[in-house]
Amino acid sequence: MNRIIKTISVLMIFSILVGAAYAQFAKPEDAIKYRKAVMTIIAQHFGRLGAMVKGKVPYDQKAFAGNAAVIKTVSVLPWEAFLSPGSDKGQTTMKSGVLKNPADFKALAQQFEMEVGKLSAVAKGGDFDAARAQFGAVAQSCKACHSKTRK
Repeated sequence: MNRIIKTISVLMIFSILVGAAYAQFAKPEDAIKYRKAVMTIIAQHFGRLGAMVKGKVPYDQKAFAGNAAVIKTVSVLPWEAFLSPGSDKGQTTMKSGVLKNPADFKALAQQFEMEVGKLSAVAKGGDFDAARAQFGAVAQSCKACHSKTRK
């Protein structure tokens, strides 16, 4: 649990500095690395929740809520890096159409953030069935975005 608290603290500081990071993508490769790093963090914590939801590990309300909180904290970070000019080229799975339709992409990102916010709130309450249902809603928002934006 201490690791989760430390991770949340680091990520909160990171999120404060994110405004400066948006302006610092000097090269498209920088934006790609940035968003991959954020998505790796999201995937790691979402995978921990998924293991509980699927019954692979016992449900632990505090761990579930902590992981959901981390996802909520970082859920706002990667979007600007997706819209950085030229970041659809190179080591990425992003379709170039994302840059052509930024409003569509932003709507998908907002949907994800909204669902993650709900998940974080539900996770704090300790109702596993509600948390499992909201986990599914977040997974659907991931799938919707991936199906429209990934090669």
